[in-house]
Amino acid sequence: MASWNSHILLDARDIARRFGARWVLRGASITVSAGEVVGLLGANGSGKSTLLRVLATLLRPNAGTATIAGYDIMREPDAVRRSIGFLAHAPGLYDDLTARENLVFAAAMLGSLEADIDGALERVSLDGVADERVRGFSAGMQRRLAIARLSLSRPRVLLLDEPYSNLDTAGTALMNSLITDTVERGGAALVVLHELAPSAGVIDRLATVHEGRIDSGVDECDTEPRLALVGAD
Repeated sequence: MASWNSHILLDARDIARRFGARWVLRGASITVSAGEVVGLLGANGSGKSTLLRVLATLLRPNAGTATIAGYDIMREPDAVRRSIGFLAHAPGLYDDLTARENLVFAAAMLGSLEADIDGALERVSLDGVADERVRGFSAGMQRRLAIARLSLSRPRVLLLDEPYSNLDTAGTALMNSLITDTVERGGAALVVLHELAPSAGVIDRLATVHEGRIDSGVDECDTEPRLALVGAD
Protein backbone atom coordinates (compact mmCIF):
# COMPACT_ATOMS: atom_id res chain seq x y z
CA MET A 1 0.00 0.00 0.00
CA ALA A 2 2.79 2.42 0.85
CA SER A 3 4.45 4.67 -1.70
CA TRP A 4 7.77 5.17 -0.01
CA ASN A 5 9.21 7.74 -2.40
CA SER A 6 6.03 9.74 -2.91
CA HIS A 7 5.20 13.27 -1.87
CA ILE A 8 5.13 13.97 1.87
CA LEU A 9 1.62 15.00 2.92
CA LEU A 10 2.31 15.38 6.65
CA ASP A 11 5.56 16.85 7.90
CA ALA A 12 5.83 17.66 11.62
CA ARG A 13 9.13 18.85 13.07
CA ASP A 14 10.03 19.34 16.73
CA ILE A 15 6.45 19.90 17.89
CA ALA A 16 6.29 20.93 21.54
CA ARG A 17 3.21 21.62 23.62
CA ARG A 18 2.70 22.20 27.31
CA PHE A 19 -0.28 22.57 29.61
CA GLY A 20 0.74 24.90 32.39
CA ALA A 21 4.14 23.79 33.60
CA ARG A 22 3.77 20.27 32.19
CA TRP A 23 5.31 19.53 28.81
CA VAL A 24 3.24 16.90 26.98
CA LEU A 25 5.13 17.09 23.68
CA ARG A 26 8.87 17.73 23.84
CA GLY A 27 9.95 17.89 20.21
CA ALA A 28 7.93 15.30 18.30
CA SER A 29 8.78 14.85 14.62
CA ILE A 30 7.13 12.61 12.04
CA THR A 31 6.47 12.48 8.29
CA VAL A 32 3.75 10.62 6.40
CA SER A 33 3.87 10.25 2.63
CA ALA A 34 1.05 10.05 0.12
CA GLY A 35 -0.32 6.52 -0.04
CA GLU A 36 0.91 5.69 3.46
CA VAL A 37 -0.78 4.81 6.76
CA VAL A 38 1.26 5.28 9.94
CA GLY A 39 0.14 3.85 13.27
CA LEU A 40 1.01 5.82 16.39
CA LEU A 41 1.52 3.88 19.63
CA GLY A 42 2.31 5.00 23.15
CA ALA A 43 1.26 4.80 26.77
CA ASN A 44 -1.62 6.86 28.13
CA GLY A 45 -0.46 10.46 28.59
CA SER A 46 2.48 10.09 26.20
CA GLY A 47 1.19 12.86 23.92
CA LYS A 48 -0.44 10.95 21.04
CA SER A 49 -3.81 12.70 21.18
CA THR A 50 -2.19 16.06 21.83
CA LEU A 51 -0.08 15.67 18.69
CA LEU A 52 -3.17 14.92 16.58
CA ARG A 53 -5.00 17.94 18.03
CA VAL A 54 -2.03 20.17 17.20
CA LEU A 55 -1.91 18.83 13.64
CA ALA A 56 -5.68 19.34 13.31
CA THR A 57 -5.18 23.02 14.34
CA LEU A 58 -7.24 22.57 17.50
CA LEU A 59 -4.23 23.34 19.71
CA ARG A 60 -1.36 25.75 19.02
CA PRO A 61 2.11 24.30 19.54
CA ASN A 62 4.50 26.11 21.87
CA ALA A 63 7.32 25.29 19.46
CA GLY A 64 7.95 23.46 16.21
CA THR A 65 6.44 23.52 12.72
CA ALA A 66 4.16 21.30 10.68
CA THR A 67 2.61 21.22 7.23
CA ILE A 68 -0.30 19.13 5.96
CA ALA A 69 -0.84 18.82 2.21
CA GLY A 70 1.67 21.65 1.88
CA TYR A 71 -0.22 24.02 4.19
CA ASP A 72 1.32 25.40 7.38
CA ILE A 73 -0.77 24.57 10.45
CA MET A 74 -0.05 27.98 12.01
CA ARG A 75 -0.23 30.31 9.01
CA GLU A 76 -2.88 28.47 6.95
CA PRO A 77 -5.21 26.73 9.43
CA ASP A 78 -8.32 27.04 7.24
CA ALA A 79 -6.59 25.32 4.33
CA VAL A 80 -5.34 22.60 6.68
CA ARG A 81 -8.87 21.98 7.99
CA ARG A 82 -10.15 21.64 4.43
CA SER A 83 -7.47 19.01 3.75
CA ILE A 84 -7.96 16.77 6.77
CA GLY A 85 -10.49 14.38 8.21
CA PHE A 86 -10.13 14.44 11.99
CA LEU A 87 -11.69 11.90 14.33
CA ALA A 88 -11.19 12.52 18.03
CA HIS A 89 -11.48 9.83 20.68
CA ALA A 90 -14.98 11.18 21.38
CA PRO A 91 -17.19 11.28 18.25
CA GLY A 92 -18.05 14.99 18.65
CA LEU A 93 -21.67 14.72 17.53
CA TYR A 94 -24.63 16.92 18.44
CA ASP A 95 -26.90 14.85 20.68
CA ASP A 96 -30.05 16.89 20.05
CA LEU A 97 -29.75 16.64 16.26
CA THR A 98 -30.75 13.61 14.24
CA ALA A 99 -28.20 11.52 12.38
CA ARG A 100 -29.18 13.22 9.12
CA GLU A 101 -29.05 16.70 10.67
CA ASN A 102 -25.58 16.00 12.05
CA LEU A 103 -24.33 15.16 8.56
CA VAL A 104 -26.13 18.09 6.90
CA PHE A 105 -24.54 20.46 9.42
CA ALA A 106 -21.11 18.88 8.96
CA ALA A 107 -21.40 19.10 5.17
CA ALA A 108 -22.25 22.80 5.42
CA MET A 109 -19.27 23.45 7.71
CA LEU A 110 -16.97 21.51 5.38
CA GLY A 111 -18.26 23.29 2.29
CA SER A 112 -19.47 19.95 0.91
CA LEU A 113 -23.02 21.00 0.09
CA GLU A 114 -23.26 18.41 -2.70
CA ALA A 115 -22.36 15.57 -0.35
CA ASP A 116 -24.50 12.44 -0.59
CA ILE A 117 -25.98 12.41 2.92
CA ASP A 118 -28.32 9.49 2.32
CA GLY A 119 -25.55 7.46 0.71
CA ALA A 120 -23.21 8.14 3.63
CA LEU A 121 -25.86 6.97 6.12
CA GLU A 122 -26.58 3.86 4.08
CA ARG A 123 -22.90 2.89 3.90
CA VAL A 124 -22.67 2.82 7.70
CA SER A 125 -26.07 1.07 8.07
CA LEU A 126 -27.73 4.03 9.78
CA ASP A 127 -30.22 4.88 7.03
CA GLY A 128 -32.99 3.24 9.05
CA VAL A 129 -32.43 5.62 11.98
CA ALA A 130 -31.51 8.72 9.95
CA ASP A 131 -34.22 10.85 11.57
CA GLU A 132 -33.65 9.76 15.15
CA ARG A 133 -31.80 11.93 17.66
CA VAL A 134 -28.20 10.93 18.29
CA ARG A 135 -28.60 11.02 22.07
CA GLY A 136 -30.45 7.70 21.79
CA PHE A 137 -27.66 6.00 19.81
CA SER A 138 -25.31 3.41 21.25
CA ALA A 139 -21.58 4.20 21.36
CA GLY A 140 -21.05 1.99 18.30
CA MET A 141 -23.79 3.76 16.33
CA GLN A 142 -22.30 7.14 17.19
CA ARG A 143 -18.90 5.94 16.04
CA ARG A 144 -20.36 4.78 12.71
CA LEU A 145 -22.04 8.15 12.27
CA ALA A 146 -18.64 9.78 12.83
CA ILE A 147 -17.25 7.54 10.07
CA ALA A 148 -20.05 8.74 7.76
CA ARG A 149 -19.15 12.33 8.60
CA LEU A 150 -15.50 11.68 7.70
CA SER A 151 -16.53 10.40 4.28
CA LEU A 152 -18.39 13.58 3.28
CA SER A 153 -15.39 15.64 2.18
CA ARG A 154 -12.95 12.98 0.85
CA PRO A 155 -9.99 14.44 2.83
CA ARG A 156 -6.40 14.11 1.71
CA VAL A 157 -5.08 13.34 5.20
CA LEU A 158 -6.86 11.39 7.94
CA LEU A 159 -5.97 12.09 11.57
CA LEU A 160 -7.65 9.35 13.60
CA ASP A 161 -7.53 9.00 17.38
CA GLU A 162 -8.28 5.40 18.40
CA PRO A 163 -10.78 5.06 15.54
CA TYR A 164 -11.70 1.45 16.35
CA SER A 165 -13.12 2.24 19.80
CA ASN A 166 -16.66 0.89 20.27
CA LEU A 167 -16.74 -0.64 16.78
CA ASP A 168 -17.85 -4.19 16.09
CA THR A 169 -16.42 -6.29 13.26
CA ALA A 170 -18.60 -4.59 10.64
CA GLY A 171 -17.71 -1.13 11.97
CA THR A 172 -14.01 -2.00 11.92
CA ALA A 173 -14.34 -3.04 8.28
CA LEU A 174 -16.03 0.30 7.50
CA MET A 175 -13.20 2.22 9.14
CA ASN A 176 -10.54 0.23 7.30
CA SER A 177 -12.40 0.76 4.03
CA LEU A 178 -12.40 4.52 4.61
CA ILE A 179 -8.66 4.50 5.33
CA THR A 180 -7.91 2.31 2.31
CA ASP A 181 -10.02 4.47 0.01
CA THR A 182 -8.19 7.58 1.20
CA VAL A 183 -4.70 6.22 0.58
CA GLU A 184 -5.66 4.67 -2.75
CA ARG A 185 -6.66 8.17 -3.87
CA GLY A 186 -3.14 9.35 -2.99
CA GLY A 187 -3.99 10.48 0.52
CA ALA A 188 -2.42 9.50 3.84
CA ALA A 189 -3.39 8.65 7.40
CA LEU A 190 -1.91 8.99 10.88
CA VAL A 191 -3.74 6.67 13.26
CA VAL A 192 -3.44 6.56 17.06
CA LEU A 193 -3.82 2.92 18.09
CA HIS A 194 -4.77 1.30 21.38
CA GLU A 195 -4.26 -2.15 19.90
CA LEU A 196 -2.94 -3.36 16.57
CA ALA A 197 -5.28 -6.20 15.68
CA PRO A 198 -8.13 -4.14 14.10
CA SER A 199 -5.68 -2.33 11.82
CA ALA A 200 -3.88 -5.45 10.55
CA GLY A 201 -3.37 -5.21 6.80
CA VAL A 202 -3.97 -1.45 6.78
CA ILE A 203 -1.02 0.03 8.70
CA ASP A 204 2.22 0.39 6.72
CA ARG A 205 4.54 1.27 9.60
CA LEU A 206 4.53 2.15 13.28
CA ALA A 207 5.85 4.98 15.40
CA THR A 208 5.94 5.20 19.19
CA VAL A 209 5.46 8.32 21.29
CA HIS A 210 7.52 8.19 24.47
CA GLU A 211 7.71 11.06 26.93
CA GLY A 212 6.57 13.53 24.29
CA ARG A 213 8.97 12.46 21.57
CA ILE A 214 8.60 10.03 18.69
CA ASP A 215 10.86 7.00 18.54
CA SER A 216 12.34 7.33 15.06
CA GLY A 217 13.78 3.81 15.26
CA VAL A 218 10.31 2.25 15.45
CA ASP A 219 9.11 4.76 12.86
CA GLU A 220 11.32 3.09 10.28
CA CYS A 221 10.54 -0.54 11.18
CA ASP A 222 8.53 -2.96 9.12
CA THR A 223 5.05 -3.52 10.56
CA GLU A 224 4.60 -7.26 10.07
CA PRO A 225 6.89 -8.70 12.77
CA ARG A 226 5.48 -6.24 15.30
CA LEU A 227 1.93 -7.28 14.47
CA ALA A 228 2.95 -10.88 15.10
CA LEU A 229 4.53 -10.00 18.45
CA VAL A 230 1.48 -8.08 19.64
CA GLY A 231 -0.76 -10.97 18.63
CA ALA A 232 1.42 -13.35 20.63
CA ASP A 233 0.85 -11.32 23.79
